[in-house]
Amino acid sequence: MKNQYRLGCLFILLFLYFFSPFPLYADEKIELSTAQTIYVPAYSHIYSGNNERPFLLTVILSIRNIDPEHQIEITKVDYYETQGVILKNFINKPVSLKPLESSRYIIPERDKSGGSGANFIVEWKSDRLVNPPIVESIMIGTQTQQGISFTSRGRVIFVSK
Repeated sequence: MKNQYRLGCLFILLFLYFFSPFPLYADEKIELSTAQTIYVPAYSHIYSGNNERPFLLTVILSIRNIDPEHQIEITKVDYYETQGVILKNFINKPVSLKPLESSRYIIPERDKSGGSGANFIVEWKSDRLVNPPIVESIMIGTQTQQGISFTSRGRVIFVSK
């Protein structure tokens, strides 16, 4: 009886592995690109409690070149507030990221100008097809004895291949 149960489970797993419409792995396939524009959600604060008190957060934008062989150029890093008004341009000229190199941009905890709907627009390019970078925001804050941290992954809004 145990062997039939194990065989049945194995059959189901193999069926799901080969015929499932949902991937059983983290990334479906590698999409190479030469340029992208990425929208990254960020939160300079969130609300806590019944009175919706703002809980201030430090925002860290992380850009990671995950291509192991080729550099990319970051051409824009702009920070916007909740209503879509630009607050800050972080770079004036392109910044090169070597293979597997990362860069970061920080909005201090005391800067609540972005609001709960803040965001970044990041543009990058390369002279050849590469693995697109991972672009995410990390929010962290501490008040009294309470701490909070979370991340938001960027989403591509324009792509060149």
